[in-house]
Amino acid sequence: MDRLSLMIARLETQRACLDFAAADIAGLPGPVLEVGLGKARTYDRLRTLFPEREIYAFDREVHCPPELAPTGEHMFLGEFRATLPAAAARLGRTAALAHADFGTSDRARDAALALVLAPLLAALVRPGGLVLTDREMTAPDWHGLPLPAGAAGWPYFIYRVDR
Repeated sequence: MDRLSLMIARLETQRACLDFAAADIAGLPGPVLEVGLGKARTYDRLRTLFPEREIYAFDREVHCPPELAPTGEHMFLGEFRATLPAAAARLGRTAALAHADFGTSDRARDAALALVLAPLLAALVRPGGLVLTDREMTAPDWHGLPLPAGAAGWPYFIYRVDR
């Protein structure tokens, strides 16, 4: 598949998963987490889907246009290993959704980071909440859900937090 088609498949899959999550957690209180702000495309989608919720973003640096950048206490800057525990200390296990888009072309590096991120996200996402990610993750109290209609064949993962 050509690179343009791959990018389209990725974006269609992300949108389908985010839209699924919005409907799924509609009755579940709590903030939304965007782990890997990047260019803020999915962050902007989250703002559209969850206008009444607080949305917290995490990244090493801000690379998005200023009008899309989270402000003040809603932006955690630094390494995930430091910022996610800081968020857990501040927010507790209250998040209804965590979207973790951190994948690169280095699959071994991504797999190692997924091992680190899973327990950090588990400390933030409440029971009944969802974790959406572009890399496979495991946590004792998570179970995988099937991708929703509209997912375009790009590898993506949806996990429900059981307890």
